[in-house]
Amino acid sequence: MMKLYWSPRSRSFTALWLMEETGQPYERVLTDISTGAQKQPGFLAINPMGKVPALKDGDATIAEASAICAYVAERYPEAKLAPPLGDPRRGKYLQWLFFTSGCIEPAILQAYLKFDIPTSSAAWGSTTQTFDVLDQALAKGPWLLGDDFTAADIAIGAGINFAIRMFKMIPARPNFDRYLDACAARPAFQRAMVLAAG
Repeated sequence: MMKLYWSPRSRSFTALWLMEETGQPYERVLTDISTGAQKQPGFLAINPMGKVPALKDGDATIAEASAICAYVAERYPEAKLAPPLGDPRRGKYLQWLFFTSGCIEPAILQAYLKFDIPTSSAAWGSTTQTFDVLDQALAKGPWLLGDDFTAADIAIGAGINFAIRMFKMIPARPNFDRYLDACAARPAFQRAMVLAAG
């Protein structure tokens, strides 16, 4: 059984939601970052970066939320959280899955801290560009790949829910609101919210 190392009120929500979407049993291992549990040697053996979430599946250990999403979606193909190999939509799925950590998270941080960086130096371009690109993709909806909900929606939905609805770090947009409403209507999202609250 997979072990998910998590902490309440943290980015662990992405992995909690993911695991709930699979419908498969898993063990939650509380790693309370408010007490420094993520800096203990036992946890650092799982994730040397000392961050949650992290996942252990037998001898495999995985850190970084998008990597956990990719791994679990492939591990449980019956959950249909990723287009299969050979599906032409798989490229876009992977692009959106990694857009979260490569563009959305730094753009949120830039908007929240109000720091200026030349777009030619920023890997994500700019905050405006990042959210315009996401807005255009979500306009087609209901999900990033049209009618098919995937782990990319979990990664991006969790990230913008955190930034827009929980902490008001970036402004809402109509397409973002519609998308987040669709995410929040999913039973797995609702279960994960209860778990993430601690």
